[in-house]
Amino acid sequence: MKHLPFAMAAAASMLMISGCATMSNVSHKEDDLSAAGFVEKPANTPQRQEMLAKLPPHRFVRRVRGDQVNYVFADPTGCNCLYVGDQRAYGRYRREMQREHIADENALAAQEYSDPAWNWGMWGGFGPGFGYGPGFGW
Repeated sequence: MKHLPFAMAAAASMLMISGCATMSNVSHKEDDLSAAGFVEKPANTPQRQEMLAKLPPHRFVRRVRGDQVNYVFADPTGCNCLYVGDQRAYGRYRREMQREHIADENALAAQEYSDPAWNWGMWGGFGPGFGYGPGFGW
């Protein structure tokens, strides 16, 4: 029982840290949407609040009216708003996300192979025919 206050403080700290990371991700997404050309529409009336609640949160919804295509992104937890953009804004957003994804993969690959303490030899190579020595093995 004497460790209970310490455990509660540690748990509260972990929740705050994870909350900060989540809010950081949300604000990053909002910045990306704005940079791509999406316009923020606040849910500042009861009617807008009601409509915002009907949309899937943190997902794009495509709205087609005639020959006009718009994309709507509902963000009830970050800005309590909608982001509205046209086909060009959505295309810019997708291209930027693809660039970021590729950059993340490249950084991950660099991290995976940069540990000097890692001993590839103990794994004996990968797949049939991969072994020690020259060739495709490590």
